[in-house]
Amino acid sequence: MNSIELFAGAGGLGMGMSLAGFSPVEVVEWDADCCNTIGENRTNGVAPIASWPLTHADVRTIDFRKYEGRVQLVAGGPPCQPFSIGGRHRAHGDARDMFPEAIRTLREVKPEAFVFENVRGLTRQAFRNYFEYIRLQMMNPEIAARSSEDWGDHLARLERHETGGRIKGLKYRVVAHVANAADYGVPQKRERVFFVGFRSDIDAAWNFPMPTHSGDALAWDQYRSGDYWDRHKVRWQDRAVSERLRARAWRFDEKPEAAPWRTVRDAIADLPNPEKNILARTIANHKFQPGARSYAGHTGSAMDEPAKTLKAGVHGVPGGENMLLKPDGSVRYFTVRESARLQTFPDAFRFHGSWTESMRQLGNAVPVELARKVGVDVALHLEHA
Repeated sequence: MNSIELFAGAGGLGMGMSLAGFSPVEVVEWDADCCNTIGENRTNGVAPIASWPLTHADVRTIDFRKYEGRVQLVAGGPPCQPFSIGGRHRAHGDARDMFPEAIRTLREVKPEAFVFENVRGLTRQAFRNYFEYIRLQMMNPEIAARSSEDWGDHLARLERHETGGRIKGLKYRVVAHVANAADYGVPQKRERVFFVGFRSDIDAAWNFPMPTHSGDALAWDQYRSGDYWDRHKVRWQDRAVSERLRARAWRFDEKPEAAPWRTVRDAIADLPNPEKNILARTIANHKFQPGARSYAGHTGSAMDEPAKTLKAGVHGVPGGENMLLKPDGSVRYFTVRESARLQTFPDAFRFHGSWTESMRQLGNAVPVELARKVGVDVALHLEHA
């Protein structure tokens, strides 16, 4: 099945969709550093990026009408800065809001389905009306804003259209869902909002995939069975005990059915210590970055829990929470390779640019494994529609 990938960034969402079986006919990204990252991995033959048809351009300059009838899926993550808690919170007043372009692509391509994602901040109370505006536009992409119409007037017209009983024209059934990546096997607590839509003529009764992992199962694994510590060969004296997780473990009489959340240790324990081990220099993107310090609001991620959300942007934190909290209470920055593991990028994947630039790309990315699981489920429903 063919797809178009918008706002590709470093490629996390697109890789997940490709691994789920979608073949992109165009991958669009305007940022030069992100394009260099994708280009380097294409040159190196990293699957599935090696075959990507990358277009280095502003989405606003591309006419997608040539793909009508040829593409089953449009996917992408419109820039999230207008809605990020760490951003400036201007939403529709922010020129970086690319949701209108995502919806224009639906209007021009008319795909069978779409997957768009964004930060959870989009669901904040302050953006409630704009959230509904985005959803209604996705449901009715042909009801475009008029040149003299502000978004509030357009929202009112969409509401009237939706309640007026008219179903002619291009229509999508849309599910909006906030997912925590940790619940899907990603070693990071990262919440994203997904908009998944199926064209109204597609017979696909769809729900967001059910979680496969849980914090309850991790608590059991650590503090009831002890299998977690045995698996990692961690001695009693070296365990940073979480009283919160220990208390959680004793709420259950039986082992939870889900798999345990994956932790930072699960993700990076086999990598050499970048501070002390010379072998770390032989691993791409695994260079020690000095200068980490703990301060209010930025205390690092515990080794034996999923990492806190990797961050990027202009909120005064070139590393931010992107630190490992070691059992002795000290902190260090995650290397780019460790951060890539936390975002479930393959080890063969290389990031282009400085540590700060690479961390920006990672902080803006969708975890590959989360994207893959969503993509597999969407593909399955399209195949059986």
